[in-house]
Amino acid sequence: MRPSDRLLIALLLAGLAAEACWLHAAWRQREVDGHRAAAAIVRRLGLTDLALFTEARYTRHPTQADRFAPFQDHPGALEHFPSGSVVGPPVAR
Repeated sequence: MRPSDRLLIALLLAGLAAEACWLHAAWRQREVDGHRAAAAIVRRLGLTDLALFTEARYTRHPTQADRFAPFQDHPGALEHFPSGSVVGPPVAR
């Protein structure tokens, strides 16, 4: 392989990497614009937090619930809200 072939391959790979960066930036910009639109709706309506379900408070606002809210009745109690089986436990940080 000649040195000029290696240079051509390196320039081709650098061009592909630059194109990938441009595509990723455009994709992220569309995602940010979607979040800005959602934030504008939240501000306009005066919403406090995203309400996923209408049942228990630990399924309505998973970010606002403590770790033991589902087990306030009894630690071994069965889940009596259907949405409790959809929402997972909070992630430990």
